[in-house]
Amino acid sequence: MTAAKNKQTEGNESPLPRQTSAMTPLVPALRPVSPAQVPKRRLWLWGAVGLLGLTLAALAVSQFWTAGPTPVAVETAALAPATRVLAVNGRIAAVRSVDVRSVVTGTLVALPVAAGDRVVEGQVLAQIEPAAQNAVVRQALAGLDAALVSQQQASETYDRAVSLGANVPKSVLEADAHALQSATQEVARLTAVLDQAQIVLETFTVRAPIAGTVLVRDAEAGQIVGPSTRLLALADLSELVVEADVDEAYATQIATDQQAVLQLAGQTGTQDGHVSFVSNSVNAATGGLAIKISFDAQVSAPVGLTVATNIIVDRRDAALTVPRSALLNGRAVFVVEDGVAKLRPVTVVDWPAARLIVTSGLTEGETVIADATGIADGQTVGVDQP
Repeated sequence: MTAAKNKQTEGNESPLPRQTSAMTPLVPALRPVSPAQVPKRRLWLWGAVGLLGLTLAALAVSQFWTAGPTPVAVETAALAPATRVLAVNGRIAAVRSVDVRSVVTGTLVALPVAAGDRVVEGQVLAQIEPAAQNAVVRQALAGLDAALVSQQQASETYDRAVSLGANVPKSVLEADAHALQSATQEVARLTAVLDQAQIVLETFTVRAPIAGTVLVRDAEAGQIVGPSTRLLALADLSELVVEADVDEAYATQIATDQQAVLQLAGQTGTQDGHVSFVSNSVNAATGGLAIKISFDAQVSAPVGLTVATNIIVDRRDAALTVPRSALLNGRAVFVVEDGVAKLRPVTVVDWPAARLIVTSGLTEGETVIADATGIADGQTVGVDQP
């Protein structure tokens, strides 16, 4: 039985040789891969493929549009009424205004008017201290009185000598006549002195040279004033104009009686007017030409108010016009012929406006590209009708 057991044991033994720990493996060992890394690699791969596809699509689209015609906005040249307008800003001013000053130097003792008061011509506006001049007047008056007495005495002496006739020597008569003449001349001289003193005294009282409204009061009682000191500004507000300056570049285009449209600051409506004055000289310091614009109807507005003015320089019943943006270097436009942009030299009236009048180079009915930016002569374009 023992022999049978040993035989059975021998039958179960493997025919392969027994491996020991010192033996080299037949297949190299592989590093194990984490199951979480497999999806991440796939996502990265699909992202790269998608990005490449988008890049190729964008390139294809750009090549498609580059090869196609450039879309442009156009307009058809047509005759229509056109007006050339020069826009300027001016300010309200009175036709008759004056800065009131004292012609003498002294202390201002009274100024009985205030800004906004209406005054009449000749009304007292200010009083300068007249004490010193009153003394001059009294002195001149006293001198004249003395001269009149002397004249009276000389006249009586001469009359008495004449009445004695031949009993008075000729030399005495001549001396009396000379004395009377001298006394008469002295009276005339002192009369003139008195008149002058009284005239000066009148200047110590300042009166309104015109009827109007006091715009500004610049002085106060008690201060020393003189010819260089403005006491107040006075203006007749019944007739107003707009005073403005025009750049010298347009000085030759402005003339009297040109129509104008005026809008006062703070108002939505407009007023009609006309150019009433154009200066004959340009201000060398500012390069401006002074003009005045009168209202066709009476208006009421404060002096100094800003007025936006459009002066109508030229009005045409029929003219070809193009947008300023259509001009290339101010001397040419692009017209569309059979889908191609053609450069066309033109002559325009250079003027500060959004549309310019074309005087030559363009024919009615031609298609003009409205914006010349980026357009080249001979370029294929696609018309984009407005």
